[in-house]
Amino acid sequence: MAESVSSEPPTEIQATVRNYFATPVVVSQLPDTAALNSQLREIILERERTSPSTEHSNLGGWQSTWDLAEWGGEPSRTVLDAAMRLGTRMTADRAGKPVKVDWKTNAWANVNRTSNGNEFHTHPGSYWSAAYYVDDGGIADDQSLGGEFEIQDPRGVGPAMYAPLLSFAMNGGQSVGASELVHPKAGYMIMFPAWLSHGVRPYTGASTRISIALNLSV
Repeated sequence: MAESVSSEPPTEIQATVRNYFATPVVVSQLPDTAALNSQLREIILERERTSPSTEHSNLGGWQSTWDLAEWGGEPSRTVLDAAMRLGTRMTADRAGKPVKVDWKTNAWANVNRTSNGNEFHTHPGSYWSAAYYVDDGGIADDQSLGGEFEIQDPRGVGPAMYAPLLSFAMNGGQSVGASELVHPKAGYMIMFPAWLSHGVRPYTGASTRISIALNLSV
C-alpha cells in the first residue's frame, strides 16, 4: 500500500540573522561651513601655489605635507577640533562606556582636478581617519562627475570569488566582496577606522576639488 503524501506546505524554519563584525563609517555634516570653507580654500590653494606636492596615495593632483595644523591657521584647527570631538563621541571602552581620549592628530590637504584620484590605501599607526570636504567640485549636484570616496569590504572578496551572481539574503548582504561609495559634499566629514582600505575614484569635472585628510591616534 502506497504511503500518502501530505499536501501541506513545509513548516517555515525559524531563523534569526545576527549581523556581526560591523564596521563603522561615520558621515557627518558640519554646521555653518560656508565661511570656514571659503577661508580653507584660500589657504590651501596658496599653499599649493608655493609648495611642491608630496606623493603618497594620490594619482595626480596635489597633496600637502602632513603638518596642516602648522600652516592652516585657525580654520584648520576648527576642522581638527571637530574631528576630535566626533572621534571621542564614536569611541568607547571595551565595556561600551564613554571615554575621554587625548587625541594626537596629523592632517594634510588634497587638491584634485580633472582625472585625479587616490589609489586604495590604509593609514597605519592611527585609530580613526577622516576626510573633510572643503570643495566638492560640483559632485554634490552632479554625481556623474565621479570623485566618490570608495571603501573596500574588509571581509575580503567574499562570495564574489566563488559565486559572483549570489549574495547573502540580509541587510548589507549585496555588498559583500564589493565596495561602498560615499558621494562627497562640501562640509561633509567622513570618519572611519584607519585600517579600512579606501580610495577616491577619478574626478571628471572641470572644477577644483579640495579636501582635508586627517588621522586621530592615541
